[in-house]
This record gives sequence, C-alpha cells and structure tokens, in this order.
Amino acid sequence: MGQAREVMDRLTEALTTTRDLKTVADCFAEDAVFVAPDAGEIRGRERIVEYWRQFMDAMPDVGYEPLALHEDGDSAIDEGFMVGTNTGPLVAPDGERIPPTGRHIRVVGCDRATVVDGHIVEHRVYFDRMEFLGQLGLLPEPTP
Repeated sequence: MGQAREVMDRLTEALTTTRDLKTVADCFAEDAVFVAPDAGEIRGRERIVEYWRQFMDAMPDVGYEPLALHEDGDSAIDEGFMVGTNTGPLVAPDGERIPPTGRHIRVVGCDRATVVDGHIVEHRVYFDRMEFLGQLGLLPEPTP
C-alpha cells in the first residue's frame, strides 16, 4: 500500500468511524482543493474540514460501503456507497439550513484524492446529487 491509499483510508476512517476532525484536518494540505457536487470548489484545509463537519453533523451515523479501492501513483480512487440517516440539519451551498428529514440514504459515488508529501492536495467527490436529494425527500413532487 502506498502513501495515497494510506491517507485516503485514514480520511475515510476519520469521517465514518472515529468522527475525528483533527485527523480529517491532518489528511489535507493547508492549500488543498476539494470539489463536490453539493459544494462546488472549496479551497483551504479549514474550509474543507468545515464542509466535512457540517456533513457529519447532518449524518452522524454516516458510513461507507466500498465497492472498489484503487491506487495509482499519487492518487487513491474509491468507489462505493455512502450510507447514513439525516438526523441533523443540512447546510445548502447558499448557507440555508435544511431541517433533518430522518430519512436513510444509500448513494453510490466515487472520489479521487491526490496526495503529495503525505497530505491530500486535491480531493474530488462525485455522486448523483439528484439521487441524494431524492432519497432525502427534498425534491419537489412531479407535476401530473
């Protein structure tokens, strides 16, 4: 196992098992870039950790069911299901706080982290935002 895989695994454990924001912060370079469908581009370790803190607050039981774990040079790539129950408020990109729905989700996604000198410098997360919102019951009902 290389450095990229080790850092990605440590991040996943910190987010889903130990819920340790200090470890989350330690995984990222100070000037890291994070990109996700629900957040756009976030620059800087502190802002990235705040994104993950808000996510963990919204889904305190968040877990990860891996389908495939890869490593290629300085990049680790994970594909799997994010699972959890929305028992805390979600924070929308505009800062709006969405009350918890109490619904359980299971959404497939993929993420890639590029690691340099033991820290993530770029982390991209891909998932179907419509599927996520639909499972939470946050999409409008279709009109007949």
